[in-house]
Amino acid sequence: MEKLYKVQTRFLFHSNIKIKIPDKYEDNIFDELFSVLEKVNKNYNSYSQGSFVDRINKNAGNFVKVDDETIKMLEKIIYFSDILRGEYDITIMPLIRLWGFYKENPETVPDKKEIEKIKQLVNYKKIEIDKINNKVKIEAGQEIVTGSFIKSYAIDSLGKKMREKGITDAVINAGGSSILSINDKENQSLGIIVENPENEKEIEKDKNGYPVKITDRKYKGKDEYNDLFDIEISNEAYSTSNQINTYIEINGEKYGHIISPKTGYPSKNKQIGIITEDAFIGDIISTGLFNQTPEIFSEIIKELSKEMKIEGYLITFDGKIHYSEKFLNYMDI
Repeated sequence: MEKLYKVQTRFLFHSNIKIKIPDKYEDNIFDELFSVLEKVNKNYNSYSQGSFVDRINKNAGNFVKVDDETIKMLEKIIYFSDILRGEYDITIMPLIRLWGFYKENPETVPDKKEIEKIKQLVNYKKIEIDKINNKVKIEAGQEIVTGSFIKSYAIDSLGKKMREKGITDAVINAGGSSILSINDKENQSLGIIVENPENEKEIEKDKNGYPVKITDRKYKGKDEYNDLFDIEISNEAYSTSNQINTYIEINGEKYGHIISPKTGYPSKNKQIGIITEDAFIGDIISTGLFNQTPEIFSEIIKELSKEMKIEGYLITFDGKIHYSEKFLNYMDI
């Protein structure tokens, strides 16, 4: 007999968060599970009024009292920002605002001089942490944004809670961009469809059937969807980012929401996917590697694989698909 599940979806972190668990659990367990996410949203989301991060931002230039979790979170972010060679920076909000991502209809591309000026505010190394007194300070004019990691941090917290409650079979899907799979012997893996970021364009494959490039040719296949490939994960997280779904349009040209802290301009790469055991770390890495060349992407994955399980792919601006060494092991083509 096929195992039955129940699913509930709620809107948090500007995303539809879906929790799937075995049918044997009572419906009221969802309130307890979603409360874990709501707590993270309330305490650590930069968009939540009164959160620790919101207070840090509103008191830029001064130390702010925070809890232990905020400090641990920031320390881990800073650690991975160093590994990602400065292409991941949670103080990037001034650049995001400059580009007009919070305007209804941005009309002009920022001037190069403006970008260079605002870039001076973007530097995670200026975040000061006082562990003795549990205080954090950013420089005046700086602003932390949590959008690149907060929902994945929340689903990791929920995953931990589920395991504590003895839930060994579950899926937490945060808007499709962060997915955590909890598996046991009965349900050993989760299949995920990885979509083509430019669905109207054709996928070029090598002799083994592996996708290698998104071409400029229009897709003429018979399938309803022109997907890249399927992957299987087990007690792992899949994090993905692309420039296709979230962008601004200025004078007919689209600019994606992932901005390089180094150049000050939106990345021209198309999509990235990272598999790790920790959704929080996976989201940080997927954002930081999005801005990299294929060579540096591979270098950093190899470096990180010495201390953690990690594989991924990167679709660059020219449509070419670059895989880490063992990512093909996850693929079902």
